[in-house]
Amino acid sequence: MLAPKDLFNLEGLTHAGLFAGLEFVWEALGKIEAYTRQVVEEAGPNAGPLRGHGEVLPRTVVIVDGRIYEDGFELLGGDPTKGKLRVRLQGREVGKVSVIHAGAALMDELIHIAPGAVIEPGALIKGPSFIGPNSEVRQGAYLRGGCLIGAGCVVGHTTEIKNSAMLDGAKAGHFAYLGDSILGREVNLGAGTKLANLKIVDRPFRVKLGETVHSIERRKFGAIMGDGCETGCNSVTNPGTILGPRCLVAPCQAVPGGYHPPRSVIR
Repeated sequence: MLAPKDLFNLEGLTHAGLFAGLEFVWEALGKIEAYTRQVVEEAGPNAGPLRGHGEVLPRTVVIVDGRIYEDGFELLGGDPTKGKLRVRLQGREVGKVSVIHAGAALMDELIHIAPGAVIEPGALIKGPSFIGPNSEVRQGAYLRGGCLIGAGCVVGHTTEIKNSAMLDGAKAGHFAYLGDSILGREVNLGAGTKLANLKIVDRPFRVKLGETVHSIERRKFGAIMGDGCETGCNSVTNPGTILGPRCLVAPCQAVPGGYHPPRSVIR
């Protein structure tokens, strides 16, 4: 009941390899940084050449087929998460193009920005970080490393992420904190949602399922949210929270740590 397949649909998932061979879903938390480093190296870190201009980009660039263009293009708009990003390059529209806006800060070479992704001004990214296809990293976002972003995701304005994975279609659009956490497919965090990851009292995390209590020896454990979960604005999950698929959390709610079955309504 607490294996990765119990919380996530792994078929066709961009980063299903993160969960390979795991008995319990929380075991993935200890793999995120190494796995992110691996997929960045396999895909080819493409932040290195951009950093030649300085850690903060002085001008907007696009990447097409692995080549960086500093001019000769026009941004035509469109929602990247819906695959509608449009760019005209040298007189013709091109697909599978990444856009990194002036003012974005790339603090490490171990960063991969996949085709279709957009990095807005003021976003700061440390490595290793993988920004998946058709994902959007908005102004003021802070990716502190070990950030595994799937396809069609949103890392929103002033959202902070560290050692966390966002699976395909997950969105943390506004003022969120994700520490040592995993968001399943199409999870949506309401504005101001915080996934707290550190207990005030240093004790093992306890997850009860039926008559079985699992003791998890981790210093930090945020939230693991199954596919389709949603949180209301200004909600907080306590450290060590696991939400089954399609749980709903009311606004301003403090979610108790531990396991919550699928389709729970927490209010």
